[in-house]
Amino acid sequence: MRSLVAWLAGAALGAAAAVSANAGTLDQVKARGQLICGANPGLAGFGLPDDQGVYKGLDVDECRAIAAAIFNDPTKVKFLPINAKDRPTILASGEIDVLIRNTTWTLSRQTGGMFFTGINYYDGQGFMVRKKLGIDSALKLDGASVCVQQGTTTELNLADYFRANNMKLEAVVFATDDEATKAYDTGRCDAYTTDASGLYSERLKMSNPDDHIVLPEIISKEPLGPSVRKDDIQWFQIVQWTHYALITAEELGVTQANVDDKLKSDNPAIRRLLGVEGDFGKGLGLSNDWAYRIVKAVGNYGESFERNVGQGSPIKIRRGLNALWENGGLQYAPPIR
Repeated sequence: MRSLVAWLAGAALGAAAAVSANAGTLDQVKARGQLICGANPGLAGFGLPDDQGVYKGLDVDECRAIAAAIFNDPTKVKFLPINAKDRPTILASGEIDVLIRNTTWTLSRQTGGMFFTGINYYDGQGFMVRKKLGIDSALKLDGASVCVQQGTTTELNLADYFRANNMKLEAVVFATDDEATKAYDTGRCDAYTTDASGLYSERLKMSNPDDHIVLPEIISKEPLGPSVRKDDIQWFQIVQWTHYALITAEELGVTQANVDDKLKSDNPAIRRLLGVEGDFGKGLGLSNDWAYRIVKAVGNYGESFERNVGQGSPIKIRRGLNALWENGGLQYAPPIR
């Protein structure tokens, strides 16, 4: 009898473990009481803790928006700082629920298990040099030493660009972006390369920011966006539609300041967005006011862009490709209907 009881107890524990192992990401996040978001620990405008240790940035806002959609509380996020080379491994391990860390969507990354849910920032790689060098084009960098971070698409693009233009390259490779920027700032390299958005952010960290210029050439396509593991379609859709909600809100003129007033709107698209009409949260496993929660917590995409990297920030990047489609950009959301 004891052996039977022991067997039954063991079977019950095994079944419980199996259920836990097979639980969807949303259920795991709810049970834990917080979202775990893989973040950049040192890129101003995208992911960077302030003096009080509070993470801020465009990517950070998307993490907080997911938490708001689930918990109605944007603070229920744990940010896990991740180096570039460790991104695929940490995402696959289950240590994080989502990776939102200025990561380029590529074929090899997606087939390797990083499923990108969309593009929250359209970027491209560029170069920064000292003004005193008198260089006004990346095509004049023949024979230059260039600081670059290891294990990134940036490193590969750098080699491709110099090879395609028959230029000699001395790549000076560092494990972290912080090491690469510090080496460039101290004169170890003639130039520094990363995504153009990163160049504007990192220039603020230089000993004398005004001594440096960003060259005009953009040498690659760098579509940056969130990624999740491939084994949970519901979670994929939650992360995907969180971004679309931010875009849709901007398209419809729904802001953090007016979202409560917009609950009374007669516009059917606004009513569907805010959960006043329809039952669109159900398909995501969320409440119908999931998008209202997002906008109330972080605003719309345009608001997030402007305060983190746009004209309302120290970085002052123009919207460019990241403008709404109706304004000549590429940001476009499928309809909520």
